[in-house]
Amino acid sequence: MSTLPTRRSPVSLFPEFSELFHAFPSFAGLRPAFDTRVMRLEDEMKDGRYLVRAELPGVDPEEDVDLTVNDGQLTIKAERSEEKDFDGRSEFTYGSFVRTVSLPVGAREDDIEASYDQGILTVSVGISEAKPVERRIRVKAGNAD
Repeated sequence: MSTLPTRRSPVSLFPEFSELFHAFPSFAGLRPAFDTRVMRLEDEMKDGRYLVRAELPGVDPEEDVDLTVNDGQLTIKAERSEEKDFDGRSEFTYGSFVRTVSLPVGAREDDIEASYDQGILTVSVGISEAKPVERRIRVKAGNAD
C-alpha cells in the first residue's frame, strides 16, 4: 500500500468529539444527542486508488445516499427513516448522516465510482501519478516611503 500526501490536516491526537461519550450508557441519558448520528468511515490507498468505506446499514443506496465532490472534498449524505408502526424499544439510529473527507493530492474528481454491499458504501477515487511540483516564488521588496 502506498502513501500519498493529502490535503488533510495532521492526524489529531484526540478522537472525534462524539467518540468521547461512547463509554456512557445511552439509557442513562448521559450520552449527548449529537452522538446518535455518527457515520463511521475507514479509508486506504489500494492499487492506485483512494478508497473510502462508510457504514450505512439499512439505507436504500439509490434513494437515500447522495455523494458529491467539490474542490477536493468528498461529501457523503445519507438518510435512514424510522419505522412508524414500531412500538418497542430501539437503539437504532435514524435521521440524516453527513460526512466530508478531504481527498488526497492527485485525486481525479472525474474518476470516482461508488458501490453498496451489505450495509457498506465504498467510494473509489482514481489518483493521478503526477507528483506535486515545488516552485520557487519570487518575493518583491516594497517601496519604502
